[in-house]
Amino acid sequence: MRSRTPEDLAGRCPRCFLPTVLCLCAELPVISTRTELLIIRHHKETLKSTNTARMAALAMPRCRIVSYGSPSERFDVSTLEDDGATWLLFPTTQQAPAPDAALPKRLIVLDGSWGQAKRMVQRVPELRRLPSLMLPPPPPDSRRLRRPPHPDGMSTLEAIAGAFAHLEGEDVARPLYALHELMIDRVLASRGRRPGASCDEDDGD
Repeated sequence: MRSRTPEDLAGRCPRCFLPTVLCLCAELPVISTRTELLIIRHHKETLKSTNTARMAALAMPRCRIVSYGSPSERFDVSTLEDDGATWLLFPTTQQAPAPDAALPKRLIVLDGSWGQAKRMVQRVPELRRLPSLMLPPPPPDSRRLRRPPHPDGMSTLEAIAGAFAHLEGEDVARPLYALHELMIDRVLASRGRRPGASCDEDDGD
């Protein structure tokens, strides 16, 4: 099952994209961070109701989303200009930050299916030049909004939470994890399913 909201957002909140009766905007935390967050979101994610990057941007004042891959809009690589203080969150064999490296001022996160994220890195050389932050796999019993293509997969919001746990500590990560759980509950409710379960949408292209 693919999750896609109508383009006119009929019956939905224009901020969180959930049905109006399940809107969680009033319950969004405000999460202040030292690190700037730039999310590069594949254009096919824009109207998906299960897109978790949207929630990160609503909750984190220092988060910005830019679109990638739209046939009508060329990706602006100038947004990736780096002063030596930017890391990429991506599981790859490219250069890892040195053990004694200063923490980044900016973190770039790719938002899309696993295949879409890999192609972003393949097609944008500027991304491949950045130090790459890798995260440990999530607990096997973690709830999911989409079925990942492999056991180590996680949602964008989960990955952001894990990255900020590493960069700024658990006090910053905890409300992000809680927001992810709340979003799962609301999406499930919108589909008439019980809280505590996982969604069963495939993470496809």
